[in-house]
Amino acid sequence: MNGNQSLAEFATRNGLKQSAARPPIGPYIRQLWQRRHFIWAFASAKSVAMYTESRLGQLWQVLTPLLNALVYYLIFGLLLGRKSDVTHYIPFLVIGIFFFHFTQRSVTSGAKSVQTSMSLIRALHFPRATLPFSYTIVELQQLFAAMAVLVAIMFGFQEWPTWEWVLIIPVLLLQLMFNIGVSLVVARIGAFVPDLSQLLPFILRTWLYFSGIMFSMYALAGKVPGWVLKLMAANPGSVYVELARRALMGSYRKDLHKMQGTFEKQCHAQAFTPKQVAKAASACKEHASLATTNHMIWYYAAGWAVVAFVVGFWFFHRAEERYGRG
Repeated sequence: MNGNQSLAEFATRNGLKQSAARPPIGPYIRQLWQRRHFIWAFASAKSVAMYTESRLGQLWQVLTPLLNALVYYLIFGLLLGRKSDVTHYIPFLVIGIFFFHFTQRSVTSGAKSVQTSMSLIRALHFPRATLPFSYTIVELQQLFAAMAVLVAIMFGFQEWPTWEWVLIIPVLLLQLMFNIGVSLVVARIGAFVPDLSQLLPFILRTWLYFSGIMFSMYALAGKVPGWVLKLMAANPGSVYVELARRALMGSYRKDLHKMQGTFEKQCHAQAFTPKQVAKAASACKEHASLATTNHMIWYYAAGWAVVAFVVGFWFFHRAEERYGRG
């Protein structure tokens, strides 16, 4: 090599390429698809290894969300009296905890997925997105394990299977897409800002309280402004939980229809002038529509899933060649 010739020119002349260069997004997607079996196998091994040192082992996959549900039942159900919001509060609460826990754990583990895998990243060449994908699949597998307990609880409260139970499949698929998208975003940020993992618990706890997991947001109609209720209904932390509850709980679907009359009484009780009556009628219609129809919530669920997945994948891919440096 000529002393005046730069390394870049030498590499170009000899057809050499940077090993860690970011591939175009099309080939990158194909590489990920080729490793789909590895993603599932890696997630399965990770799921088993998480509890190998615990005496109860894999039972913690179910015990952790159940214990959380017990704590929230004591605080919100008994002390704060929210169990009167719905007919069967315990399955209502357990569905909320299990499904929100899926998103919560996916985000938390996704934020650490790149940072904790540096030795693997530096040793092997593979699409780095397989890491947040795999960590999200770990949480999906743990949700599958918890579903058996959830079904037993449903039967205990005489919530019998109906055709609506089939809807839980698209709900899970959309939530999985959303979780992967958010995990990709926090994985990139967490790879360069390790302090993110310290901040996330506070963000996720606030998100939990805002998402109607321990109470029915529709029971707040007439007590909070209409725009607050609509914002809570569009919140991605609540839309997948809400769809799961409506799919699995026949009693909850009946509760929502009963709330429609309550909306009307509460709204009109605050109306005195003709202008206030018209405004109250409009508010009642909006509140009742949110509670008794599913199509808008499905739009929210699909929209959040697509936007989160596309934006998250693009955002993570843009830094592909930077992971593992330093």
